[in-house]
Amino acid sequence: PPSHSTIRPGFPVPVNTNNPAVRKAARFGVYRYNNSSNDLFLFKESQINKAMVQVVRGLKYMLHVEIKRTVCEKRDHSSLDSCHFQRKKNLQRVLRCYFEVWITPWIHEVHILVAHCH
Repeated sequence: PPSHSTIRPGFPVPVNTNNPAVRKAARFGVYRYNNSSNDLFLFKESQINKAMVQVVRGLKYMLHVEIKRTVCEKRDHSSLDSCHFQRKKNLQRVLRCYFEVWITPWIHEVHILVAHCH
């Protein structure tokens, strides 16, 4: 790549948290969390605090994301876009997550390498 390029293979670089690809990667991490948790409600990303991207046979996103419980129950299999955050005080829950999401766009593959939430 030209010397003025900001992304070089192997080096993680900061990327804007509002970048559509970053938001999509965060959503993949949330899907993984929802599929592995035994919470009655679905969670959805509320804020992406930090995002890095690394070029490694595709794009590996390293994301620090806050997720919140929504009003949508898992058994309804709702689209997360139409799920609003929980308003009832006793049901509200916020988790801080670290996701590593590896996307290989040309073969339409997504791997969630890390999904830690607490």
